[in-house]
Amino acid sequence: MLFNSVEFLIFFPLVFIFYWFVFNNKLRNQNLLLLISSYIFYGWWDWRFLSLIIFSSIIDFIVGHQLSRVTSHLRRNLLLITSISVNLGFLGFFKYYNFFAESFSDAFTLFGTHIDVYRLNIILPVGISFYTFQTLSYSIDVYKRKIEPTKDIVAFFAFVSFFPQLVAGPIERASNLLPQFYKKRQFSYADSVDGMRQVLWGLFKKIVIADNAAIYANDIFNNYGAHSGSDLLLGAVYFAFQIYGDFSGYSDIAIGTSRVFGFRLKQNFAFPYFSRDIAEFWRRWHISLSSWFRDYLYFPLGGSKGGVSMKLRNTLIIFVVSGFWHGANWTFIVWGFLNALYFIPLLLLRKNRVNTNTVAEGVLFPSLREVLQIGMTFFLTLIAWVFFRSMSIESAGLYLYKMFSRSLFDLPSVDIKPLGLICLLIFVEWFQREKQHGLDMSRINFTVIRWFIYLLVFSLILFFGASSQPFIYFQF
Repeated sequence: MLFNSVEFLIFFPLVFIFYWFVFNNKLRNQNLLLLISSYIFYGWWDWRFLSLIIFSSIIDFIVGHQLSRVTSHLRRNLLLITSISVNLGFLGFFKYYNFFAESFSDAFTLFGTHIDVYRLNIILPVGISFYTFQTLSYSIDVYKRKIEPTKDIVAFFAFVSFFPQLVAGPIERASNLLPQFYKKRQFSYADSVDGMRQVLWGLFKKIVIADNAAIYANDIFNNYGAHSGSDLLLGAVYFAFQIYGDFSGYSDIAIGTSRVFGFRLKQNFAFPYFSRDIAEFWRRWHISLSSWFRDYLYFPLGGSKGGVSMKLRNTLIIFVVSGFWHGANWTFIVWGFLNALYFIPLLLLRKNRVNTNTVAEGVLFPSLREVLQIGMTFFLTLIAWVFFRSMSIESAGLYLYKMFSRSLFDLPSVDIKPLGLICLLIFVEWFQREKQHGLDMSRINFTVIRWFIYLLVFSLILFFGASSQPFIYFQF
């Protein structure tokens, strides 16, 4: 089920009514309702893949329960390996089987030997990369004794399948989200209103920005040979805001919806295109994934505690794995590797933690230095996005080669109207950059002004909502 669908427009109010008016003050019934609703939400796409979520939930619930009883180091390791093997086994099969099979065949072809591999017609389960990492965080944290294993199977199953963030995040830690299923939740008008504002802003970013930018980005990337360098640069810009509006828009809707039901999810995007270096960008882009890899991969590998070679190795690993997490294509691996190359000089010069505050904090305009830093960071990100969007490394190389040709200075032949919408997004988010989302109204005390803004955003959604596009991260 899609957030921007008629089905969800019916589904959400129904769940809300039953949750707060029928099962209010009945915590276990509320959790059970969320569990059933989450399975309906996910099963609306393809009910057969509910078996994967249920099986993973059963395995990790049992593993967590056994880890609390077992003291043997060997048996505890075997239990953790079981959880990791089952979860990553499903993920590896559905997402990477054909990639590894084809790469294996291509490797032999380089040496003059042809090997036929059997490709499977595999349907990638929506959101498998997200809920796999979410449930793994539980097993790993119980193993490390950071959290106590749950005895409430309904709460645990609801945690794994929580519908607002089930298919595209944020990837929530068990330490943050699971305890919220144990506590009695009271309806908060203020939280619900602000949650709905964030939902509205998420829909604006998805429908008005991402979906409209996608029309031109798709055409330019699919026919890059017929376009000038200036068109290709514009196409890269359109895709940069398509993926930002699409993914951060989903996160806003997920976080806002969760607040309506009394849950608080972690912020997943913190206005990343205002970053002054790549390190800051990765602290602000897809925060839940970046922090997951940091805590469960980077730190266990040694983090930055070792020598230069260990720092380089660990940084390279985390970025390449992050790229591979996004999809079974060498373009994603190159994208991750390229971001590692951007990041490593900052790490070696110990400047990766310089920009930890908000840009131009407390003032209206950035300095010239900050403008140049933001521009350079966005440009580097733009180059990396070309690999992310392209179907192959070869096409990405050709795209960039033509983009930097003399025709870069020609007038664009494609429509530049989406730039106006993008500028509107930048304008709003710049003034809201110290807030949690673009429609935070904490500084506006006049009801008339608030409703004017609501109606304006809603009107823009209706006016520009003709071209509905699927969420990009559903494929990851």
